[in-house]
Amino acid sequence: MAGHIQDRWYKTEKGPNGKPVRVRTERYGSGLRYRARYIGPDGTEKSKSFPDKQKRLAELWLAETAADMSRGTYVDPRAGRTTFKSYTDRWLKGLTTELSSQIEIERRLRLHALPVIGPRPLDSFRPQHIRELLATLEASPISASYARNIYSDVRAVLSAAVDDGLLARNPCAARTVRPPSTEPRRVVPWTPERVIAVRQGLSRRYRAASDTGAGCGLRQGEIFGLGEDAVDYDAEVIHVVRQVRYVRGTAVFAPPKGNKERDVPMSRYVAGSLRRHSEEFEPVAVTLPWRTPDGPLVTVRLLFTNTAGGVVWRSNFNIQEWKPALAAAGVIPVPEKGQPYASAREHGMHALRHFLASVLLAGGANIKAISEFLGHSDPALTLRVYAHLMPSSQDQARKVVDGLFLPAPRTPDGPETAQ
Repeated sequence: MAGHIQDRWYKTEKGPNGKPVRVRTERYGSGLRYRARYIGPDGTEKSKSFPDKQKRLAELWLAETAADMSRGTYVDPRAGRTTFKSYTDRWLKGLTTELSSQIEIERRLRLHALPVIGPRPLDSFRPQHIRELLATLEASPISASYARNIYSDVRAVLSAAVDDGLLARNPCAARTVRPPSTEPRRVVPWTPERVIAVRQGLSRRYRAASDTGAGCGLRQGEIFGLGEDAVDYDAEVIHVVRQVRYVRGTAVFAPPKGNKERDVPMSRYVAGSLRRHSEEFEPVAVTLPWRTPDGPLVTVRLLFTNTAGGVVWRSNFNIQEWKPALAAAGVIPVPEKGQPYASAREHGMHALRHFLASVLLAGGANIKAISEFLGHSDPALTLRVYAHLMPSSQDQARKVVDGLFLPAPRTPDGPETAQ
């Protein structure tokens, strides 16, 4: 890299005797004195100015710039002056995830990250600024898991800035930057008695929905997106191929979470429940856009609809059906007249999936099978969530050893058995 330091306060001219002499320029004594200049990788001249008595600093800056170019970590100063907010706006437009996920990411960044670091130029980011953001998040009333999501969004934006050559390194990667820690919440599965009690608290229109959740592990959106074409009574299988999602206030059909279609074994109990439900509440053809509000229209004969024959809205169902059923079963208190029901996040319809997982584990099903039935991304996720529900390895070890060395228990026979 060819570079040099320009002194704006002096210039060289030919003196009376023909020898060069330094004379003051019109800028002498005003403005920044030294300008470090070099030719960037794109062939254009770049520069940075320094005040009087800081020529050595200008020389060091040029040397560091040359080193960055040789290491491949050079960042154009003009590009680096792009603010975090400006770059985030461009980054969001390039996301290829589900629209609902994009909306949630944009919301987290807009409400919690941009007010703190939005105006900061990218080239000014240091680990200190990320630590300050994390301290702000920790002091806010949001949960630790939500703060961790915000941090992950910020890290993703800055990683993209590094890839695009606007930032030399991601400050989130510094050892002194520690993401918000979250204590894993241990799943406490419902008892069969509670599952039955909540089911009884639902109106007849939605009791089979509870059976489908507790007996097949479908998510709430998958239950409300279940069409009669997805239930194979002969093969005793439910084909989970769609769900109902809500995007900017519009209900849409979409693939299951993670675009992971799956086949779930359907017990005779669930099959009978769905048959009786379909006889009492005939499936209704419902038309919704696919994936996005402006997506192509898709028509499905849904097994579960609202009283008007339309798609079941999650918020309406939770307030008008699910929470009253929880209160009737004694899971949450009955509110005072005119007051809303208490928050019941840990007792949402997802609790039915936890119940099924606990039943399958107790029955000896392996983690891989449970992961496939629940539609998890991989068995490791299933293991992290439900490992504490697995039968004790110590108990299993005792049974194996006792089975090898202890005589089998004698079975009563003879007259005593007959009596």
